[in-house]
This record gives sequence, C-alpha cells and structure tokens, in this order.
Amino acid sequence: MTRDEMLELLGRQRKSYLDEGEVSLAKRLDRIDRAIGLLVDNKDRLCEAMREDFGHRSIHQSMFTDVAGSIGPLKHARKHLARWMKPEKRKVDFPLNLLGAKARVEYQPLGVVGVISPWNFPVNLTFTPLAGILAAGNRCMIKPSEYTPATSELMAEIMGGAFDETEIAVITGDPQVGADFSGLPFDHLLFTGATSVARHVMRAASENLVPITLELGGKSPVIVGRSADMDKSAAAIMAGKTMNAGQICLAPDYVYVPKERIGEFVESSQRSVAKMFPTLLDNDDYTSVVNERHYERLNGYLDDAREKGAEIVEINPGDEDFRQQPGHKIPPTLILNADDSMKVMQDEIFGPLMPVKGYTDMNEVIDYVNDNPRPLGLYYFGKDDAEQRTVLSHTTSGGVTVNDVVMHVAQEDLPFGGVGPSGMGSYHGHDGFKTFSHAKSVFTQSKIDIAALAGLRPPYGEKLMKLLGGQITR
Repeated sequence: MTRDEMLELLGRQRKSYLDEGEVSLAKRLDRIDRAIGLLVDNKDRLCEAMREDFGHRSIHQSMFTDVAGSIGPLKHARKHLARWMKPEKRKVDFPLNLLGAKARVEYQPLGVVGVISPWNFPVNLTFTPLAGILAAGNRCMIKPSEYTPATSELMAEIMGGAFDETEIAVITGDPQVGADFSGLPFDHLLFTGATSVARHVMRAASENLVPITLELGGKSPVIVGRSADMDKSAAAIMAGKTMNAGQICLAPDYVYVPKERIGEFVESSQRSVAKMFPTLLDNDDYTSVVNERHYERLNGYLDDAREKGAEIVEINPGDEDFRQQPGHKIPPTLILNADDSMKVMQDEIFGPLMPVKGYTDMNEVIDYVNDNPRPLGLYYFGKDDAEQRTVLSHTTSGGVTVNDVVMHVAQEDLPFGGVGPSGMGSYHGHDGFKTFSHAKSVFTQSKIDIAALAGLRPPYGEKLMKLLGGQITR
C-alpha cells in the first residue's frame, strides 16, 4: 500500500469515527468480543503461521504467549470497561466547592491509533494493544512486521473478515511501508521494537506532532543476591532466557552472580536446561532463531567473546551437533568472564546467550546498572529484604520482577513500559485505557456569579486586592 493510499484509509477511519459520535459501551464491548473471537477461532492457524515464520517455534509456546496471552488482556478490558468509562469526580477549590461548582474528568477516544508491531511475538504484540485501544473507543491501523510474513498476512485476512476497515485495518508490506506508516498523522502511535528503529519512528511522528508510546528493550539485568536459592533462581532465569529462544524484549540479558557462587550458578543452569530440554534440535518446545541474519549475529557475539578471553559454556544436554540442522537453533550458552569490550555486552542480545558477571559487593552491581542505559526490566533474586530494597531504590528500570523474570508484564493491573532508551509511556489494563484516551477536564460553574462577587472582572479594586492578600502568603 502506498503512502497516499494509507492516508486515504486514515481519512476514512477518522471520518467514520467522527460520524459515529459518542462510542457506546455496547459498541466497544462488541469490538473486543470480535477480537477475542478471532483468536479463539483461528488459534491453530495462527500458531502454524508463527511456526512457519520462525522455521521452528513451539506450538505450545505460541498458544501460551501469543494466543492465551492476548485473550487475557482483552477479557480484562471487557470485565472492567464499564467502570473505566465512568467520569471521575474531582475536587473543586474553595470557595467554589461551597457554591455548587463541579469538576470531573471524562475519558474520550483519541480517534485513530496506529500500531507498529514486531516479529518476536507477532500476535501478542498486535492483539494485546487492542485491549486498550478498543476499550477506549478508537479506530486502529496496524503495520505488522515484514519478518513474519505468514503471520502478518493471516492477521490481515482474519481482521478483514471480522472488522470493517474503518474500524481496524492491517497493512502489510516492506520496511518502506513501515517508514511511510510511521509518518502518518495518527492521533496516537504505538511502536514496539528496537531502540535504533524507534529513533526513526519518533522523528517521523514528530513531523505531525503525533503523541507516541515506545515499547523498546535494552539489556535487562539479573541480580542474584547471596541469599538466593541458586537452583530456583537458575531455573527461573534459564526459563526466561530460553523462552522464544531469548527473543523477548524483557529477556534476562546478563546476570550478576556473587563471585564465589558462579560455579554453582553454572551447574544449576545446566541442570535446569536439561530438565526443560533433554534434547534441543528435535525438541518441539525449543524455538529457533527467527532468520539467518539474527543467527549469524548471535554466532558473531560468541566468536567475538571467545577471541577476547571469555569462557563459553554451551548447555547441550543431548550432545547434539548444531552444525547439522535445517534451521537456526542455538543452544543456551553461558558466557563467563564477560566484559564490556565484548559485543555481547554492548548490544541487546535477543537470543539464548547469557553473559555471567561476578561481583564482590552489591554496590558495584548497582553502579554498573546505573552507568548503562536504563533497561526495560530488572530482576532481583534473594531473601534479603533490605538488599532488595537497596537494589530497587537505587536503580531505574521500566519494571521489576523479584525472584522470577518477566512476570510483571503479565499482570494486567500493572502498567507496562520502559524508561529512557527502553521506552516511553506505558499501557496494559486501566493504564492502557488511559494511554489511548483523552482525559478531558470538565468544570461546571455554580449558578452564583462568583467572579462578579469577588471582583475578578474589571474594573479591579479593593475587593480583589483583599482576596489576593489572603492568598499571597507563605
């Protein structure tokens, strides 16, 4: 689709939105129900499409993270929408509050919201934003990733069968289509993807002063305290690192472990991976790296780290030969003695590689985290409440999970978003409804003409000065 065609479609969506007028609760619920129905009715087709796009992707994982993981937020919005839509009463300042004046906030739809969704969770990160967008009463144009063409085309097909294109439209195409899409005059734009691409998206959106929510990523650190149960910690960390082969914006990127417990962490990690994946190459539960480019990028990190003195610990329970495979699977791999000269410590990894850094004092860990760009997530493991408080209060991240990884993103009553280079703004649950709504302040004056009584209109005089004298105080 050309830029002019997208502009024309945006114009039709906006006209349809304006012609509709106030968007009723019933209409919003109907649209949410249709989105849920698409996921339920097409769950198998969607999972197969994702499997095709990845070369190999666990059907169970896709059903869990992308299908069920999208239905949950939509159902949450459906359950709470009537309450979210109610105007919020606000306090009126003295003396107007005594004279019958009233104040409230009404949440209005923004209009047409654009969504640019990524390839790593192509269904989830397309449908989950719809919970807030549809709940708020908006129309939506979606540009899914060109890296998952089968899934993108299927979503365009099924959306087109359930929604008029003035309600929701899916636009597929190459990176140029995405670049043109990001420059459209939406009422709001949500982008999920890489920080490097986000800079271009934000620049394009700024031409039309389009408000933007950026869900990015970064190097989300794991901090294992001395009080942590190492077997439980390693099991959670490696489960997060191997889910979707580490291709998650919130994946644990690197781990800090007390120096004297690094060997214990390695052994616990090996046991936990062997328990989850006795084999890897022929294991339906272990996902492939999405394409050749990312496969080569990750192997390049390993080559670079090895050349610079890192110890590479490949966790390969079945002792399989990964050189002999039709796809792009990479075994979970620990990188010991990782330092900042290595590329794997400079870039977001987005794969099943885990640098391990040792520490003596927690302050050095906190300093390292704070010396680097603020991450999307941070994970602390341990039983020491005082240490936990110190870590959380002295670091800044989009969100935190304690004694697990990633799980804060699955809580619909928590906002999900980054900070600084890991993102801007947030959504999910009620916070998503507010993000995709305009909070309109409404003040209703009392029947008494307070402005005249208080001397607030010209000609000014002593009455006003007396009133101001009571306010201009320390």
